[in-house]
Amino acid sequence: MAVIKISPEQITKKKRSGPKGHAVDLQALEDVKALLADESRQPDLLIEHLHKIQDAYQHISSRHLVALAYEMNLSTAEVYEVASFYHHFDVVKQGETPPPELTVRVCESVSCEMAGAHELLDSLEHGLSGKVRIQKVPCVGRCQHAPVAVVGQNPVDQATTESVTRTVNNNDITAQVTDYISFEQYQADGGYQTLKKVIEGTMSTESVIKKMEDSGLRGLGGAGFPAGRKWRIVKSFEGPRLMAVNIDEGEPGTFKDRHYLEQDPHRFLEGAMIAATCVGCDEVYIYLRDEYAGCREILTKEIDNLVNNPPSQIYRMPPIHLRRGAGAYICGEESAMIESIEGKRGMPRLRPPFVAEVGLFGRPTLEHNMESVYWVRDIVEKGPDWFSSHGRHDRKGLRSFSVSGRVNKPGVHLAPAGITVKELIEEYCEGMLEGHTFYGYFPGGASGGILPASMGDIPLDFDTLNPHGCFIGSAAVIIFSDQDKAKDLALNAMKFFEDESCGQCTPCRVGTEKAATLMSKNAWDQDLLEELSSVMVDASICGLGQAAPNPLRCIMKFFPEEL
Repeated sequence: MAVIKISPEQITKKKRSGPKGHAVDLQALEDVKALLADESRQPDLLIEHLHKIQDAYQHISSRHLVALAYEMNLSTAEVYEVASFYHHFDVVKQGETPPPELTVRVCESVSCEMAGAHELLDSLEHGLSGKVRIQKVPCVGRCQHAPVAVVGQNPVDQATTESVTRTVNNNDITAQVTDYISFEQYQADGGYQTLKKVIEGTMSTESVIKKMEDSGLRGLGGAGFPAGRKWRIVKSFEGPRLMAVNIDEGEPGTFKDRHYLEQDPHRFLEGAMIAATCVGCDEVYIYLRDEYAGCREILTKEIDNLVNNPPSQIYRMPPIHLRRGAGAYICGEESAMIESIEGKRGMPRLRPPFVAEVGLFGRPTLEHNMESVYWVRDIVEKGPDWFSSHGRHDRKGLRSFSVSGRVNKPGVHLAPAGITVKELIEEYCEGMLEGHTFYGYFPGGASGGILPASMGDIPLDFDTLNPHGCFIGSAAVIIFSDQDKAKDLALNAMKFFEDESCGQCTPCRVGTEKAATLMSKNAWDQDLLEELSSVMVDASICGLGQAAPNPLRCIMKFFPEEL
């Protein structure tokens, strides 16, 4: 048989007009180009660009998804897996019906459930059926105003069927921006003078780090790692270094970060810039949860004010990137947040290496909760003793308690570290609601466990709750009464973890689902639940799966009368 030889020049390969297997719709491509305008197409901006499509069309069609992949030189599969991972992106496949233009989100997490969220949901689904989409969602960070509905981006506090319907009919769907201390006001009150001293060398970075160490400030996002020590560790690694600030605060019951941002955003920004300067971070990334639309408007405006009016002319402000979350509780975990900032699914990383050494874009990264840097200016100006001098019951420091539930005065209460929940209720929350008797509490949000009122004299601080299978975390204290069932609230928490598990590891993905099913039964199989809990704690990759069993274990241990 004759062999026919073909030269390379004779082989022609037709160039694809778009991603493999997907033809690019030219009109969709023009839409995407118009939305992105002259912004960079770098891959870490994928989530930001997905938001542009979602905001413009209230969903992401397969046409626009393919066009975005083509425009950003990414595979369609990569864009789809990111878009479908986050709750706030409505990916509509070809042939599917898009959702209504307006979505009303009703929080059904612990505090809102106690305040009647399910009754509100039933009423809205009946009254607004067909006009808008009614969506059950996890905590939206407004627990002191429960129950809460969000119409578009406009939160409706103490929501009723009438108030939500009125908001919908008035088409009042934009974010609400609170009155806050402006850039000019902040400067007039001495703001940014400490940062200027650090920049110009009249205050040494070493002295600032030493003050942070001496203050005893620990990370206020939940982990509690000493802040000053973290600065020193990150600084010890070879640059370039980066800084990432986590304001995702998705833990049910937590709203302190939003509270401070809505009041005094520049105190946070100055603290972040002082930290970045002392550690030598070249860029700062701020990761803000998507539910905080009002805070996003504030930060967008005030970051521009700061960058355009730097405190010192000899200093080039490091770029500050404001990144928008997309509805994923798991991104409160530091490595999952970093994955999200990089434009990926928010999947926690295996460690080591730790974020301090190999973090954002593979660089040493100073990762902080928003409130941790909020106090930097006060600690530096007033001295470390100012912070450490506060405290009760042999504890030191201040804590911002997000208190919600059956109390007369819910809200953020700045109180001494180590205060007990009974003291917190009486001294800061004006007691229990009329007709309600203190029955129990979550000391640290949904993941922090549940304790009975009889254990209301334990100091609330890092490490003090650990012997009881609980922790303070971000100090989200949810108070419930004799009119509530601790068993039902624990189930609410487990369903939250089931919905929010990223799915990466089997113990968490399957464990939370199985636990919720078992907890839904009238009689709990306690032996099986304990066995399941042990597997989740021992084998889950990150804190979500490891902490998810805390509420159910507490019910079996401290509320046996309900089982």
